[in-house]
Amino acid sequence: MKTHNKWLTAPLAAGLSAALLSGCGTEQGGSGDSGNGIRVGMSDEIVATDPAAGYDPGSWLLFNNVFQSLMAFPKGGSEPEPEAADRCGFATGSTVYSCTLRDGLTFSNGNKLTSEDVKFSFERALKIADPSGPAPLLATIKSIETPDEKTVVFHLKVPDATFPSKIASGAGSIVDHREYPADALRTDGKATGSGPYKLDSFSATEATFSANPGYQGTAQRKNDAVTLKLYGGDRSALSKALTDGEIDVAYRGLSAEDIATLETSETTDDKGIEVVQGSSAEVQHLVFNMKDPVAGKLGVRQAIAHLVDREALVEGVYKSTATPLYSIVPAGIAGHNTAFFDTYGTPDKAKAKKALRAAGITDKVKLTLWSTPSRYGPSTDQELKAIAEQLNASGLFDADVKSVAYDQYEKDIAAGKYGVYVKGWVPDYPDADNFTTPFFGEGNVLGNHYENATITGSLLPKTAAAPDRAATADEYGTLQDLVAEQLPLLPLWQGKQYAVTRQGVTGLEWTLDASTVFRFWEIRKG
Repeated sequence: MKTHNKWLTAPLAAGLSAALLSGCGTEQGGSGDSGNGIRVGMSDEIVATDPAAGYDPGSWLLFNNVFQSLMAFPKGGSEPEPEAADRCGFATGSTVYSCTLRDGLTFSNGNKLTSEDVKFSFERALKIADPSGPAPLLATIKSIETPDEKTVVFHLKVPDATFPSKIASGAGSIVDHREYPADALRTDGKATGSGPYKLDSFSATEATFSANPGYQGTAQRKNDAVTLKLYGGDRSALSKALTDGEIDVAYRGLSAEDIATLETSETTDDKGIEVVQGSSAEVQHLVFNMKDPVAGKLGVRQAIAHLVDREALVEGVYKSTATPLYSIVPAGIAGHNTAFFDTYGTPDKAKAKKALRAAGITDKVKLTLWSTPSRYGPSTDQELKAIAEQLNASGLFDADVKSVAYDQYEKDIAAGKYGVYVKGWVPDYPDADNFTTPFFGEGNVLGNHYENATITGSLLPKTAAAPDRAATADEYGTLQDLVAEQLPLLPLWQGKQYAVTRQGVTGLEWTLDASTVFRFWEIRKG
């Protein structure tokens, strides 16, 4: 699996059940006047308006509101449910997956949505295989059949019980085959979908959305329009826009200091500003290059694992806007354990020294920690400096920190130039598979040269084939224990998700869950 752009930008981010809503579920939030519109701001960019290209948080926010997928994650839920589909299901063996579409589906331009559009959308994403696109999530598709206008049958290369979750993500966005080229990206900055909203305009600084009157699905709109202000990484401008009343909601991009200040400021109370916290499965890891002459030594990695104080990091650097993470599968995701805490416990200098001596290392370990704040946020350098200080305080390390721009960072990782570096991950779907399969084996997104035949040859294929996701706990437990033992990476923290609102705005709690779907339709003003 190739490297892609679903990496976490910072530890901060800021549909109802189909069984209950089987028909057109739109609830108009008002008469359509501008007063009903919601103004949202974020510091992320929207890299793409074409679902075949976008694989970043900003782009997927657009996709989740403008396009429909066959399945979707209900608010607060981790099990996908039918959305554009009326029903979906596996045949025996988890290699044939069939869906029947809802009646009356249309795109925002009035064109009818049929199985032809579904087949076209998936085959197009795979054919284009954009380097920054979601094609890797669809890699298990072997072929697609459309027996009639309402039926889609996916034949998979291997059993893949997580396929419903994959197509419930932005990767499953359905486009109009009449408006998108089959073998190239759409370049006019427009988007034609069948979701709850239409994209009316798009620029580098703003995207505007209005209600799609022809929408047929499970979402119940609480507003008629959304204006999304894009601040291009300028967190100060985002914070100022909120306090000045230029936006109603700040999402994705406020710093830990901003959140802490807003939660305690008297000015915040005077202006009716509220901090809304939700659950999140976004994570960050310290990654070790297994071929590096220093970090490649298990004793060095064990010593680091015995010295890093996660509690101090999340309190001192992130002002408790994140929580310590002790495994590759985060808390709240089925299969999670605490393998790293069980193996290494609390910080212990004596155990770190013992690990180094057992590896024959008696001198101070010279080490550079590599950072890229342009991708992971301004606190990243501060975090790695704090880790370096923790290592150096033990007297066992001589560690420093170097920081480079993201493009150079990725090139250097691919070239094997770094021994220790930071990586974050925004999940595509809330399943342990998405925190394991992309990280191991040939071409993994970590780029750290870690290979484990037990993981790739046995554990992952077995978990992928299990329709009952709860039945995978033993395999995922074994996998997490192996990673803790062999230390190709060190989990650091799990983010909390935040949005900050002005008085009179409600519904944000339904947009901040482990699915990472920011549901415009749940937000109400006034």
